[in-house]
Amino acid sequence: MKNNTQLSIVNLSTYTSPQVKEKAGTDWVEFGSDNNYFQYLIDRYNGSPTNMAIINGISEMIYGKGLDATDSHRRPEQYAMMISLFKDEVVRRLCSDLKLMGQCAIQVIYSKDRSRIVKLEHIPVETLRAEKCNDKGEVPAYFYFNDWSKYKRSSTLRRIPAFGMSNEGLEILYVKPYRSGYKYYSPPDYEGGTQYAELEQEISNYHLNNILNGLAPSMLINMNNGTPSPEEREMIEQRIYQKFSGTSNAGKFILSFNDDPSTAATIEPIQLSDAHNQYQFLSDESSKKIMVAHRVVSPMLLGVKDNTGFGSNADELKTASILMDNMVIRPFQTLLINAFDKILAYNDISLHLYFKTLQPLEFTDLTNVTDAETREEETGVKLKKIDGQEVYSTKEEAIEKAKELDCEGYHEHEENGMTWFMPCKDHKEATELDKFINLGENEEDILKEYDLIDEHQVDYDLDDELNENINQLNNEVKLARVGKATPYKDSEQDGKSKKKGKENITYLVRYMYTKAPGLASSSRNFCVKMMRAKKVYRKEDIIAMSDIAVNPGFGKGGSSKYSIWLYSGGPRCFHRWTRKIYARKDGERSLGSTISTNKAISEGFKPKKNPKKVAIAPRNMEYEGYTAAYWNKMGFTYGNLIR
Repeated sequence: MKNNTQLSIVNLSTYTSPQVKEKAGTDWVEFGSDNNYFQYLIDRYNGSPTNMAIINGISEMIYGKGLDATDSHRRPEQYAMMISLFKDEVVRRLCSDLKLMGQCAIQVIYSKDRSRIVKLEHIPVETLRAEKCNDKGEVPAYFYFNDWSKYKRSSTLRRIPAFGMSNEGLEILYVKPYRSGYKYYSPPDYEGGTQYAELEQEISNYHLNNILNGLAPSMLINMNNGTPSPEEREMIEQRIYQKFSGTSNAGKFILSFNDDPSTAATIEPIQLSDAHNQYQFLSDESSKKIMVAHRVVSPMLLGVKDNTGFGSNADELKTASILMDNMVIRPFQTLLINAFDKILAYNDISLHLYFKTLQPLEFTDLTNVTDAETREEETGVKLKKIDGQEVYSTKEEAIEKAKELDCEGYHEHEENGMTWFMPCKDHKEATELDKFINLGENEEDILKEYDLIDEHQVDYDLDDELNENINQLNNEVKLARVGKATPYKDSEQDGKSKKKGKENITYLVRYMYTKAPGLASSSRNFCVKMMRAKKVYRKEDIIAMSDIAVNPGFGKGGSSKYSIWLYSGGPRCFHRWTRKIYARKDGERSLGSTISTNKAISEGFKPKKNPKKVAIAPRNMEYEGYTAAYWNKMGFTYGNLIR
């Protein structure tokens, strides 16, 4: 036995994916083999410099410059309510948890009567565990405990209902992406790189302890006093492993006491060939694999400079920035915004949210951006406006915009020592159209308390014709919205039907600028703006347009004034007005009752008649919207000079 040589191999633990277990005897679901996978992620974050730098950088990119809304100027009250709910620090913490932990959680606090959400707070996601699903496959609640590594059966847990699953004043909105195979929790998007983060941590830990303890090399220990029994060998191995293995024990010395020098243990240093190259390889490989796991397009985007990836080439760096923003950052932002929309919807707030980007403006591709709201969403910069008209910091931008507006040149405005340039030589010409467009009402706001019961081209000369056309619609619309009336501006065409002497249904009559069949590919600036606005107008507002230069140059003799009500965008225009009638229940009918337009007329409401030209596009009129004298003078032929 003394001459036999025995070699034992000690296996280190290997990486495994986090386990999600529904354990018997508990109402909550474990995450990780020791129910502490979140702490494992925190340790990988704190121990790996590369992992920490990437997570910090991406978290900052997700948050950007904070949460905003493109329609803040149109809905200032709702915007103010949104800002009061989503505090910057709360949103920033949610972004950090979502990237680091793969999920985040929001405390949703209701008013006493639960009529609205009054406050939102971040809650550390590592303090929560999901309750087992109900019969519908839904997670009904989450259990809170400050430190799950210290949890005992005698510990007291707090149960907090999931969002929309109770009538309590506090709920948890749990935000996580879908991951195949994971129902209760979601592993982080960089899960495949956590072992490399751990490797990087251990390499740095080994080198530090090796230096602190004298740079002692690895060694082979020979026991020269015979081969112990298997049980004794296992015990010796365990004791040596506990004392001297691991990166934190690098460089420690061994003290041996022996009865006889001939039986003393021999310690033989094992010199590694090219040890520095091996450690350098492991270090570089760890960093690369961590970046791959996080989908880092270029490390320079996160403030990390190396010899791989993109260099100083500005075009390549711009491409990397665009790819990173669209493929990595935007999905996180979309996930959060979708969750925020659920909260806002509870408070009847509808805003187009976005995160203001950290991406440099020169890296933003605005080639296909045609409207101000999309431009704001892409750049995070709210356009400067004066009297409702966009202004620019350079003459060239203003002149280029003027070409789109069918005007020429620019004019200047001084504000707080800053010079701004506005398209068009004349300020009135540049701003009158926008002033008119802003007179209109957003149809989506009207539809919150009214129902659209009639939409028809205004093509009637007589009331009898009007009634006959309305009766042919024969469509019933449910009036399901009841609430406090919005003080819309009155119109002479509005009215109320009467039944048994009591006012019953309120009706609004509005008009929308619409396209007639056969519209040419190009269109005038007036028509483009009117179509994009998607607003509805009172007849009085449209009539008032005739007195202001909203579409200069298309009046008689090239004047700036003409009847927009009758001639839309001017001679040869392909647009016309469409009448819309909205009905609102004032309380007499029960929810779910129906009403048709002919029923409204039978109850006393009679829409006013309009001239036939209102519904005809000038392109389809006699002389195509020109005067007979001008038509004959120019010798026009029907169908030419289409704009």
